Amino acid sequence: MVQDWTDALLDQWAAVRPRQEMEPYQVTARISRIGLHIARHQEEAFGRYGLNRGEVGVLGALRFAGPKQQLSPTRLFKGLMLSSAGITSRLDRLERRGYVKRTRDPDDRRGVLVELTGAGREVLNQAVTANTGREKELLANLTKQEQKALAGLLKKLLAGLEP
Repeated sequence: MVQDWTDALLDQWAAVRPRQEMEPYQVTARISRIGLHIARHQEEAFGRYGLNRGEVGVLGALRFAGPKQQLSPTRLFKGLMLSSAGITSRLDRLERRGYVKRTRDPDDRRGVLVELTGAGREVLNQAVTANTGREKELLANLTKQEQKALAGLLKKLLAGLEP
């Protein structure tokens, strides 16, 4: 197999550190680099619909939040691992475009619920459909069997990192 960016990096590190110490980077550096490629492709696909990855995350969370497609901002930012300020700015942008609406929480006088609108559902479906083709392109170098094996290994790795 041809040497890739990670191999070149590890060769450079081998000059100053024992190669065995750097072995975890065989995996982690490649995962990080793949993540950058995925992010770039997703931003391009979602950008065609005026969305970014974070906004698609919010719309997606609402899409699957039950029959009313509503969540509190707190549930949203905790579920998406964002700050309170981060979710507020995303919600402001999405609300201005008519993709979400905020309403009073009927069970909590001080609370607010965020609801996905029909326009939000539609743009989410379009953006995800456009991105699906890009995701397939990213995996085109792998056979279906290799994709399944990789998915299993990544799932196992992630399970050890998340509760």
